[in-house]
Amino acid sequence: MHALSINNLVKVYSNGLRALDGINLHVEEGEFFALLGPNGAGKTTAIGIVTSLVNKTSGDVLVFGHNLDHDLAGAKSCLGVVPQELNLNQYDRLDNIVTNQAGFYGIGRRDARRRAQECLEQLQLWDRRAEIARNLSGGMKRRLMIARALVHRPRLLILDEPTAGVDIEIRRSMWDFLREINEQGTTIILTTHYLEEAENLCRHVAIIDNGRIVAHDRMTSLLMKLHREVFVLNTRDPVVALPVLEDFNVRLLNERELQVEITRNHDLNSLFRVLSAAGIHVVSMRNKANRLEEAFFRVTERSELASGELPARARAS
Repeated sequence: MHALSINNLVKVYSNGLRALDGINLHVEEGEFFALLGPNGAGKTTAIGIVTSLVNKTSGDVLVFGHNLDHDLAGAKSCLGVVPQELNLNQYDRLDNIVTNQAGFYGIGRRDARRRAQECLEQLQLWDRRAEIARNLSGGMKRRLMIARALVHRPRLLILDEPTAGVDIEIRRSMWDFLREINEQGTTIILTTHYLEEAENLCRHVAIIDNGRIVAHDRMTSLLMKLHREVFVLNTRDPVVALPVLEDFNVRLLNERELQVEITRNHDLNSLFRVLSAAGIHVVSMRNKANRLEEAFFRVTERSELASGELPARARAS
C-alpha cells in the first residue's frame, strides 16, 4: 500500500509562479524516503500541500488511501509533521506541549500523558519535562518537535530539515532513533540539505527541481549511475613526483596526499597495484565528495539545461 500518493500535482501562486508542475510521487508503506532539491525547487510547497497548509491548484494527494479533498481528517490522523521552523510554545513545559498535541487528535488526558512520557523518554527529554521549551538547546528543541509529532502514533512521519543547526553528536543519535521507529513500521519522508544524511538513512530518493521530479529511484541505483568517484589517498612516505598513470586521473595535493578520479571502468585494486609498483604505499583513503551530492548536481544540472537555465554550480560561481 502507498503511504503517500501524489498524482499530477500542480501549484500556481497568485503571482503566476508555477511552483509545482504536475508532479507524481508514490511512497510505499514502511519506506524511509528522501525528497531532495535546491532552494525554490518545490519541496516546501509539496509538503505544505500534503499537510494541508497550502492549497493546491489541481491534482490529487492521498495519505494511506485518504484523499485530502474528501477525507482530510482521515489523512491528518495518519500524519506526523516536523517542520523546519521551530514553532513551539516557548513558555510552556515540555510535558504539556506533547500532552496537548495528543489532545488535538482526540486522545484522552490520561492516555495523552502516558504517551507523552513514552515519547519524551524515547527522545531523552523526560528528565527535563518540567522545564519550559525556551530553556532548551537547539538540538533539544528539535527532539521535542519530533516527540510532539509522534505522540498520536502517526503512520507517516514527514521531517523537513530535522537536523538543521544540530551538532554532529545529536544528529547521529537522532539518526539512530529514526532508524528504530522506521524499523518498527513508521514510514518516514525526509527533506534535508545534509546529503550524507539522506545517503545514510534512506532507501529511495526523489529529486525535485523547477517544480518537477527529475529523478526517482532506489538510493543504491541512483549512486550506481555515477560514472566516477574522487578519492583522497594518504601515503606512508612523502611523494616527490607522480609516476605516469595512463588509466587514472591523479594529482598531488601535498607530499602525502593524492587525489584520484576513478571511473566505472577501473577499480581501486588496479590503482593500488600501479602505485605499489611505483613505490607509493597508501595507508588510508576517503571520498573527497559525497556521492549523492554529485548525483544531485548532475540531475539538477540536466534539468536546468533542458529548461534553458544556467546550471546551479555555474550560478554559484
